[in-house]
Amino acid sequence: MKSQMKFKRSACAIANILDILGDKWTLLVVRDLYMGKKIYSEFQQSPENIPSNILAERLKRLESAGIINKQSYQERPVRYAYHLTDKGEALAPVLKEMVIWGNKFIPETISLERIEKLIARNKTNT
Repeated sequence: MKSQMKFKRSACAIANILDILGDKWTLLVVRDLYMGKKIYSEFQQSPENIPSNILAERLKRLESAGIINKQSYQERPVRYAYHLTDKGEALAPVLKEMVIWGNKFIPETISLERIEKLIARNKTNT
């Protein structure tokens, strides 16, 4: 007999994704990682002004979901740099489609081309 997975709400993939990523802040943290941000203070400089207690919780949530990992870069006090895992990198097409949709239906949003240039520039600077 096959063991059944226990889901928080249902076996619906969308419902389960929303349990991990479906709030006001989490995808913005993932976006920032794609844009080259790695450390806590860099996330706090984002224009959306994520409150620090929420940022800390979202980083923990993303780590426990296997979307990011953290590595210490300083011992006293301990400070961490965050990186997307393969699972996190696999969200790129989802974010891209959200940008395409936003560009089409929400006037004056930053174009996909501009975002891709920023990402490319950040990758060459690291």
